[in-house]
Amino acid sequence: MALNYRLIEIYTAEEIRHHGQPLYEALVQYVKSLKLAARCLVTRAAAGCYESGEVASRKILAISYNLPIKVEIVLPAAELATVLPQVENMVTDGIVAVRETTVHSYRTRKNLIPRQIKVRDIMTSDPRRVGRDTPVSEVVGILLPATFSGLPVVDRAGRPVGIITQGDLIYRGQMPLRLGLLAASEDRRRDQALEALAAKQAAEVMTQPAVIIPHDRPVTEGVDLMVKNKIKRLPVTNEEGLLVGMLSRLDVFQTIAREAPHWEAIRSREVAVENLRYVADIMRRDTQTVKAEASAAEVIRIIDTDDIQRVAVVDDHGRFKGLISDRDMLAAFSGQGQGFWEYLACRLTHRSGEDCPAGLRRTLQEKTAADVMQTALVMVGEHTPIEEAIRQMVEKRLKRLPVVDAEGRFRGMISREAILRGIV
Repeated sequence: MALNYRLIEIYTAEEIRHHGQPLYEALVQYVKSLKLAARCLVTRAAAGCYESGEVASRKILAISYNLPIKVEIVLPAAELATVLPQVENMVTDGIVAVRETTVHSYRTRKNLIPRQIKVRDIMTSDPRRVGRDTPVSEVVGILLPATFSGLPVVDRAGRPVGIITQGDLIYRGQMPLRLGLLAASEDRRRDQALEALAAKQAAEVMTQPAVIIPHDRPVTEGVDLMVKNKIKRLPVTNEEGLLVGMLSRLDVFQTIAREAPHWEAIRSREVAVENLRYVADIMRRDTQTVKAEASAAEVIRIIDTDDIQRVAVVDDHGRFKGLISDRDMLAAFSGQGQGFWEYLACRLTHRSGEDCPAGLRRTLQEKTAADVMQTALVMVGEHTPIEEAIRQMVEKRLKRLPVVDAEGRFRGMISREAILRGIV
């Protein structure tokens, strides 16, 4: 099948600039930014001449820096009216020509992360860090208001020797709650927890050695390391081994949201795109659900036994109605004499529900899932492209998304971890 395309040809020279940047580089960046079914090619001639009478040749050393450049842009005919005026505006010295071309086959392979992007291009530079002897209470104090949940530990020279994650704080530091819950707790409860953590130092709870990545490595290599080691972030080092940044899953997702082409739009131009993947390919289907009338006690039991820490609320037909997290439970019971903290005390000391205060047990039975669930939620469909789910998660700062089918029935959850595995 023949496809109607246009070929834009630009004849210019090495020394021509666009806003201080070599024109050919600016043209490549412009075509890339369009995220269209278009390709661009730059060639440098061995010799040539210009209207001014100037001759450029590799044999003439004095003027060999200004060799002729040809830029070719092939794109669907329907996109020409949008692209050509901008190209003409950018080419202040040169020739712009357009001709029809017939494309008989157009195939491409989907790649969410461009290979040329290095870790240093997207890492968080000059990250917060702590030393081996930093009190764990200080580590938690840094993390509570932060958008990240891990800190690198460095030696006196600034070389990373370990990392402290939320899991380290809970299992080695005996932090009573995960950071999000602790941050949402009453000041008195939070201060008590921090005081109990002050006796330990960072070196006692950190994971060591730290899995690191040099700043000049491709981002794709960093993603491979995260998946292989089941970690969320990597300390980044320079040539001397000093900490210069942190690479997190969020950094990767923000890059994809910014850089990834609109693959569905490209495919709509009858381009054969290989390796397309959708939410249904990577979502978790083994997620727990409850009906709206289920008791809060039942919801808590499920949250305790499920690593997703979320419970979906559905109606009799399986349609998604809301979502409940442990933070929602904390908010629902805040301000009550027998609150969620009392329940957590029972759980953390391995006492049974019967050992918890009677008032709390009664409240847990009386409150229902409908009373505590969140309903103003972002959802995605089973056939949503992975990159679109990433955009939603980045824009809304979400770690998980519920997945529904065309009739609104709950099908599962998609998480940052699952997406990272899907990318690999």
